[in-house]
Amino acid sequence: MHDEPMLELTDATVVKNGVRVLDGLTLSIRAGEHTAIVGPNGSGKSTFINVLTQQDHALARDDGAPPVRIFGDSLPDVFALRSRLGMVSADLHQRFVGGNSAGNFSGETAVLSGFFATQGIVHESHLTDAMRRTAAETLARMGAIHLAHKPIDEMSTGEARRVLIARALVTAPVALVLDEPTTGLDMVARQRFLEMVSQVAQRGTTIVLVTHHVEEIIPEIERIVLLKQGRVAFDGPKRDVLTSAHLSAVYDATVTLQEVDGYYHAHA
Repeated sequence: MHDEPMLELTDATVVKNGVRVLDGLTLSIRAGEHTAIVGPNGSGKSTFINVLTQQDHALARDDGAPPVRIFGDSLPDVFALRSRLGMVSADLHQRFVGGNSAGNFSGETAVLSGFFATQGIVHESHLTDAMRRTAAETLARMGAIHLAHKPIDEMSTGEARRVLIARALVTAPVALVLDEPTTGLDMVARQRFLEMVSQVAQRGTTIVLVTHHVEEIIPEIERIVLLKQGRVAFDGPKRDVLTSAHLSAVYDATVTLQEVDGYYHAHA
């Protein structure tokens, strides 16, 4: 645990429309280090995700050193990376249930598409019995085997989100990156989803949660990074960083924090 440098940003700057949305961000997350990256809208969370998926690129540094390394590589192969970094987000959910392919594939097909880094497209000639078994086993672990043959556009938001977690985990990634993962879920579905993420963490997959809701921070997460205006404002153990004073400073508002049964609740 905590041995492999997984994600490393060193003085990483991303500029969009003349604005530094990441402003010299320095952050390192190691395998096994369950981490939540928290901040208000505009703090750089979405750009951090886009850097991981290579949709955004950091500016070259003056000293020539790479500003971003993922699993030690400054230019990782995108396909190989997707098998090591599972990703689940509300945005991904919308891409699955919207567009020309909506409703044309089952939960099983959605999970199998994780092997090909596609969105519901499966190359039948490349499918193996082992892939099908792994997909079924992963759905079962997520409590979603009953969704294997259900069209994804007939699923509830919570059901589809379970299927997408199974898709992300089917390649046994080192880490599961969750970007605002409970968006669109009702109170009950959100709690069930978070309990499932806790189980994933307990099985050894590193959780990287990116959110502006402290209520999403599962008990297994031990490190909190608070972002503000593209920089790290506070970083450290949860008990030290997740405080009313720190949240108030980051959100520029008076925030009161309470902890109940391992979960935190913030009130402005």
